[in-house]
Formats: sequence, C-alpha cells, structure tokens
Amino acid sequence: MERLSGLDASFLYLETFTQPLHVCSLLELDTSTMPGGYTFDRLRDALGMRIKAIPQFREKLADSRLNLDHPVWVEDSAFDLDHHLHCIGVPAPGGRPEVAEICAQIAAVPLDRDHPLWEMWVIEGLAGMPASAGGPVAVLTKVHHAAVDGVMGADLLSQLCSTEPDAPPPDAVAGPGGAHWLQIAASGLVGFAARSWRLVNVVSLTGASLVETARRARSGRSMARPFAAPPTAFNAAVTAQRNIAYTQLELSDIKKVKDRFGVKVNDVVMALCAGVLRRWLSDRGELPSKPLVAMVPVSVRDTSGRPGHNQVSGMFSRLETHISDPGRRLQAIAQANSRAKDHSSAIGATLLQDWAQFADSTLFGTAMRLFAKTPLTHTPVHNVIVSNVAGPQVTLYFLGARLTAIYPLGPIFHGCGLNITVMSLNGKLDLGIISCPKLLPDLAVLADDFTVELQELLAASPPGT
Repeated sequence: MERLSGLDASFLYLETFTQPLHVCSLLELDTSTMPGGYTFDRLRDALGMRIKAIPQFREKLADSRLNLDHPVWVEDSAFDLDHHLHCIGVPAPGGRPEVAEICAQIAAVPLDRDHPLWEMWVIEGLAGMPASAGGPVAVLTKVHHAAVDGVMGADLLSQLCSTEPDAPPPDAVAGPGGAHWLQIAASGLVGFAARSWRLVNVVSLTGASLVETARRARSGRSMARPFAAPPTAFNAAVTAQRNIAYTQLELSDIKKVKDRFGVKVNDVVMALCAGVLRRWLSDRGELPSKPLVAMVPVSVRDTSGRPGHNQVSGMFSRLETHISDPGRRLQAIAQANSRAKDHSSAIGATLLQDWAQFADSTLFGTAMRLFAKTPLTHTPVHNVIVSNVAGPQVTLYFLGARLTAIYPLGPIFHGCGLNITVMSLNGKLDLGIISCPKLLPDLAVLADDFTVELQELLAASPPGT
C-alpha cells in the first residue's frame, strides 16, 4: 500500500458535491492514423493493454475506522475497465459549443471513491463526421486531484501516448498490492504519533518564512499578498454546475511576443489572461481599480523530496489589470512574476506540503460546508487560478490516434470560480477554461478574446522603440 500525503488527502477532505476536485483534459484526436482504422472496441483494447503498465490507473482508496492518518492507495483486485471508459455521441452539429456543453456536464459529476479515481469519455460525432469513417474523436479524461497534480497528470497522459501510431504497449508493471484494515490502522498510528515533532519543524520554518516575507514587503520585493485581491463576479460560492471553453493559439506567436519584450513564455500567458479578464470586466463596467491577483501553482517535484502524488506549491502574482496599455501591462506582469518566484523560493518550497500533513477530514469537510453556505462579501484570497504546464513538442499518438490538442481543465473552488490552464503541445498552446455558469455564463467570450489579446500584444511595441 501507499499512504496519501496530507496534500493529496486534502483534496479529498475539501471535496463537496458543489466542489468536485478532479482535473480534466480534453483531447482532440485524428483517428485516421489508427492501425486498422478507428473503432471504440479497438481503442478500448489498446487502453487496456497500456493500463497494465501504469499501476496508478488501477489504484483505489482504502481506509479504516481506526486509522488516525490519511487513507492509502491499494490495488483494485476487481478492476473493471468498463467502469471507467465510456463512449458517447455529441449532439449535432458536433461543433465546439456542443462538445464544451457535454464536457461541462461530465466535469460536474464527482468521481466514485469505491473505484480507482479516474474516468475517460470518448466523444464521437465531431463536426458531424462519423468516427468509423475516419472522423475526429474527442476524449475527456477525469482524474482526482488526490491522485495527480499538473505535472503528474501530464506524465500519466504521456504514458498512454507514443511517438509512432503502431508502437507496441510496454510490459506490465505490478501495482501496490492490498492492505488489511489492521495494517492501515497500525501504520497510521505510527504516522500520527510522528506529527508532534514534525509540527515543531513546520512552525519554525513558518516563522522564518514570515520574517522573510515582512523583510521583502518593506523593500518592495514580495509577491502579492493573499486577501489583497479585489472582489469580482467570479469570486463567490460555486454551484454544482460547470461550464467549459477552450481555444488554441500558435506557440510561435507567443514566442514572438516573448522575444520582442525580453520576457518569459509564462509572462506572456499571464498577460493574455490579464488582458482577457480586463476586457471582460471593463465591458460590464466592473473593472476594479486594484489589479487582479492570480494564484499560480508551482511544481516542486525536483526539489521537494516529500512523498505523495501532489508535489506543488503556489505563488500569488499581480495581473496588473489596472494598466490599459498591453505592452506596459506585460512588462509589469513580468516584473511581478519575477518578484513572486524569488519570494516563493525564498520561503520554502515545501511549506504547503508540510502544513497539509496535519489536514483533518472532519475539520476540512465541516469548514467547506459552512463556507459554501456563507455569503462571500469579503476580499477574496485571489481572483483566478492560472496554471501553465509544459508539454512535449513532438507529434504524439494517443492509443494510435494522432493527438492534435490537449485542453487542460483544473478545478474551481468556492471563492475562486475561474480556472485557466494552458498546455503547450507540438507548436501549439492549448487553453482550457472552466467556471460555474452562475458566475460566468458567457465563458466562450473569454476563450475568443485570447486571440484578440494575442494580436494586440503582437502589435504592441516595447517602450523605447
């Protein structure tokens, strides 16, 4: 068995019916490359062979009433692929609005915790073309955040892919095995007992981080403060419904802007998000005078050394939405990101993971239920989640079908009902946007505006030119 880390388990404890905490990806596939042609059964057989080599797809949760620590992952001895893989048809005419609508309905439903925490939905009938005749197919994947962070999710997805359409499946890999309830409880007692001395270390590290933060704040070198974000329409309690939008940009255009302004790709991505949100709020007469604040997940997988599937920290970065000029806004965002990254690395990359070890299911669950019922009129912690996952810059084949796009879709939370996640793939930048229709009913407008904002940045000139 493998015990969940506190950060892994916190995504279970924070989950409610209106706040399901899985991550999704919408894949677009060119089925004409599949050896023998596409059929759902052929794709199902290929997936079954791949899963034999990926134990994470066969792991489920296990717990004991006497367990004082977090749950564990064990092998599902009764694993049934048909419980996880489904095939549906998109309503006519099978365009982007119809695909987004059906994906939103799927994304709104929590995963069944009695089984491995993932699902895959094959969507046929795109653009009114039958998949059996070589038409495109979409696949929506759902994996619980307790099982993956952004980097691990991309890695699992890559294991279902190959660089050749007819690549043989890898050899089977054994899973974690099972666990008796007494074994779970006994090892949990050991972990629980060790928390007291761990707390001393975490408190000490937190104290040092607070001192460092205060020092940086005095000298103007700190990241944006939590609870410093202005309230917006999408910073409220979310409902059980979801809506989705997505779009694709040329990575070469992003890099042109990056080179022209001497910034990073992620700075350009953040500037695009800032411009889109500024435009949306301004059109409704709701643009705050204070800049919006984004929470940006940061992978610490290379430096953490901690157990668990989620190896992530986060930083708060100003989106500088109060600046009207797109070029000046981009440069201000680049400076804000630089300060935020420097500050984040200085206060300890594992602080979030360390505190999460003390997460409690009863406390977290009760807090989330109360939070969902409380009117959110206070200043939000942050306005939006913006995540950027680097993908491979080669042609990939998903179970034999050429992968033409991956639109990542992260979770939303009470108080932060908007998540924008981007992933690069073979010369493209794929953007996935997810929200709640009560908060952002016209989400497709945001997706369309990314192209507009990119054109404005391409037309902008750096100061002094």
